[in-house]
Amino acid sequence: MCTAVILRRPESAWPLIFAGNRDEMEDRPWRAPGRHWPDRPEVVAGMDELSGGSWLGVNDHGVMAAVLNRYGSLGPAPDKRSRGELVLEALDHAEARMAAEALADLEPAAYRSFNLIVADARAAFWIKNPGEDETNGSRGRGIEVHPIPEGLSMVTAFDLNDDRGPRIRRFLPDFRAAEAPDPARGDWKAWQALLARGDHDDGRFGNKGAMTFRTENGFATVSSALVALPAPPATLDEEPRPAEFLFAAGPPDRTPYRPVSG
Repeated sequence: MCTAVILRRPESAWPLIFAGNRDEMEDRPWRAPGRHWPDRPEVVAGMDELSGGSWLGVNDHGVMAAVLNRYGSLGPAPDKRSRGELVLEALDHAEARMAAEALADLEPAAYRSFNLIVADARAAFWIKNPGEDETNGSRGRGIEVHPIPEGLSMVTAFDLNDDRGPRIRRFLPDFRAAEAPDPARGDWKAWQALLARGDHDDGRFGNKGAMTFRTENGFATVSSALVALPAPPATLDEEPRPAEFLFAAGPPDRTPYRPVSG
């Protein structure tokens, strides 16, 4: 996944709303989000068929996680663990804070560089591993855990809200100005329109600044997802609500979003 949008509104009925477009080689096999791991029956996530890991998922406790490659680190490395493991490890936890604390103790040199988003209704974290990809082959600077502030933020292959990324320069103001999704009414149209925007809409940035794109070598936007986490029950008698999880199994400019069945 190469673009993540996070809206935090702690006092809202939906304190955490997430959107993500996944960019990958079109011939890399994957499965749409589901309960693919018998040893993790509480996890609903997309499966990368090559590594067995995931790029995005939620669990039955109301935790969501998504991993993104950092700049210059596309693809696996033979001496590194798969970054797809990180999503599953995060979703082994019942709270985002517990997941972030556990992941902070990872050995950074075991992975290529990554950005990892871990969130629930109460807290959200951006976990950064610069890795050897950004330290000229030397030992990385270590895992960094940063709280994601209230309001709207974006992550691409750089840091949180880092305008070195052309997508953030182009789209962060647009997402901040757009009408927020209303999951209770099933209204995501403003965000869906932004997620579907291609390079043909604005020639200033080319496909590096598009939300949805395809290159001649087959690297493209291959799917898109929308997640909303509800506020926890106010009383012991109130039943917890499930997360809203929508998935487009193809480029969002021409693929409809469908509810992910838990």
